[in-house]
Amino acid sequence: MRNWVLKSTVLFLVLLMVSCSGLQTHRPTNSTSVPMVKQSEDILLTGAENTKFYLPLLKGKKVGIITNPSGILTSSNAKNDTLPNGKIITVRHFYERDDQGGFQKYSKSIVDFLLESNVNVQKIFAPEHGFRGTADAGEHIVDGKDTKTGLPIVSLYGNNKKPKPEQLEGIEVMVFDLQDVGARFYTYISSLHYIMEACAENQIPLLVLDRPNPNGSIVDGPVLEKEHTSFVGMHPIPVLHGMTIGEYAQMINGEKWLKNGIQCQLTVIPCLNYSREMLYSLPVRPSPNLPNDQSINLYASLCFFEGTNVSVGRGTDLQFQIYGSPFLENMPFEFTPEPNFGAKEPLHKGQKCFGENLSKIEKVQHLELKWLLKAYASTVDKSIFFNDFFTKLAGTKQLRQQIEAGVTEEAIRDSWKNGLEAFKKMRQPYLLY
Repeated sequence: MRNWVLKSTVLFLVLLMVSCSGLQTHRPTNSTSVPMVKQSEDILLTGAENTKFYLPLLKGKKVGIITNPSGILTSSNAKNDTLPNGKIITVRHFYERDDQGGFQKYSKSIVDFLLESNVNVQKIFAPEHGFRGTADAGEHIVDGKDTKTGLPIVSLYGNNKKPKPEQLEGIEVMVFDLQDVGARFYTYISSLHYIMEACAENQIPLLVLDRPNPNGSIVDGPVLEKEHTSFVGMHPIPVLHGMTIGEYAQMINGEKWLKNGIQCQLTVIPCLNYSREMLYSLPVRPSPNLPNDQSINLYASLCFFEGTNVSVGRGTDLQFQIYGSPFLENMPFEFTPEPNFGAKEPLHKGQKCFGENLSKIEKVQHLELKWLLKAYASTVDKSIFFNDFFTKLAGTKQLRQQIEAGVTEEAIRDSWKNGLEAFKKMRQPYLLY
């Protein structure tokens, strides 16, 4: 079993090595050499846990890393999962000895792991929410020093979304390890874009440690139009793209979406024994307001409310699992947002909101519009429902216009079909799983 995995993985990594010169002449092909599930002891490894194949690439190098609390090696998901074809896969266990000579499960930060592995980490780059992941969405993060490791931290949010040459000085290789959730407006893929651009401009190789997409089987929503490009939508993709962050990095490079069409020297360290159809439960919250699997599944559908006067539960313990506002008095569920972890100034702070509790519903299998349409229909003064941020989230003016005109959900979905089909064809060469 071990020899089979090693041989397959070596072949796979050879196929994944993507450089500037290689991508200028052809796109990466869809890999057929991903290790397939063969028997029940097969184990899912994230890119970060695929250590034997990236530690040698970091040996003797001065390393920079962009990560946050989602960049971990962990056993929190240790359980069997059945794939659609009926085969079983087991998420990896990590153990260490306890004081009684037994073993306990543990998780470890990628930064701590690299330092313990004698990797010369020089600097940490932190995306939205910061390195420790405690900042609110959109909150200004300042540069500083990590109290645990003593490493300098550079914030990549606010006015410094792309590392400056002086911030990259001395870095010989960059590592990217963030847990994405598969939604266009989740800004980790925007941070990926700017990291790739900075690496390309400064001739620094980039290693992306791939992670499963918890919404990996869903491709849905309107495709972003170029005139609505922003940090919550940088590329012409649908709201739910169904790709891992490693696949997405290959698409950024292959489609030449970086400034002036430049491409970075990219290596993707793949997940092993992963299928995009499998259920994947995140071991830690990827950001402060996505506390569990339910919120991650509902995130893309409810995030449209961030462009309206409707709360998505920031300031409660059910973030992205409820919605409501003071203007929906006929709805059954009640909650009152108050400042808490990840929401210092939540929308409608201290006001009773009325809406729906979705925390116990079945997982959605597409981008769900019914709650947005219901909230709009139930709002008496519709002139106060939308704000300007809605178009940035939707990536098009059309969705708001359709809702205001009373277009049916079916007709709205029909208007997405051509864009979704074109996107699926575009992304095909970059898929690894």
